[in-house]
Parts: sequence; structure tokens; C-alpha cells
Amino acid sequence: MRRIMVIGAVGTGKSSLIRALTDAKQQVVKTQSLVYYDALIDTPGEYTENPLFYRSLMATSHQAAAVLLVQDATRDRNAFPPGFAGGFPVPAIGAVTKIDHPDANPERAIGLLRQALPAGDIVLTSALSRTGIDEMQQMLSRYGSEAK
Repeated sequence: MRRIMVIGAVGTGKSSLIRALTDAKQQVVKTQSLVYYDALIDTPGEYTENPLFYRSLMATSHQAAAVLLVQDATRDRNAFPPGFAGGFPVPAIGAVTKIDHPDANPERAIGLLRQALPAGDIVLTSALSRTGIDEMQQMLSRYGSEAK
């Protein structure tokens, strides 16, 4: 089974999303390097924020069934460059996280994510309330990854 590579800026909720998708009980810790789970690859946020790391993301994507771009619904800027998803040799999908946060603006987050991911499914999620988690698990399974 090939994995889904999860990509997003520091603090976007990638690790919390992974924890919710895998029903893991451990505390979320800051990802310092690539972390391989049974069905997912967690990437450090710095890899998204520094173009010098794009080569590492592209190389790692060759091991993946798809890439999952993560956008935080509380942020007003996009960490991904325009058309970023098109640079991967595998399909790209999206997740908007923290949709139940008081400062969340899911519509803005979708718009920001669409700049980097012009086509492909986007799921609105909350790791806290588990909103969208079942839908995200179903979407990941379509790409051959069982997050549980």
C-alpha cells in the first residue's frame, strides 16, 4: 500500500489531522523530519515554507500515492506557491483544517488552497470535533491508503 504525503506550513494542523485520521492516542509533537506512518507521510512545515526543501518534497512524493495539501482556516495567507500541486508526479488533494476555530474562514482557506491546487478534492476538517475526518478517510482510501 502506498502512502499519502501530507504537506503544509508550520502550525497548520498536519500532525493533528494525521492523529485524527489514524485514531492515534499519542500527543502531537512538532515534526522535525519526514515521519512515515502505515498509510501517511508527515512532512515538516519548514519544507513548505522554504523553497530549498521543495526538491525533498518532490523526491518523497515518488513514494506516495497522492499528496495532501493542508491549509489552516485561520490563516489569511497561502504557504504554497501558485500551481504548487502541479509539480508532483502523483494526484493532489486538499484539506482545510481548524474549521471550528472562532477565527476560521473556510471559504477564504478554500480560495487560498485553490491557488496551489486548481483541481482536486478539498475536504473541510477539524481534528478537535472530528468534522470531515470520515470523509477524508474515505477520500484517502480511494488513493489506496487506509489511514487507520
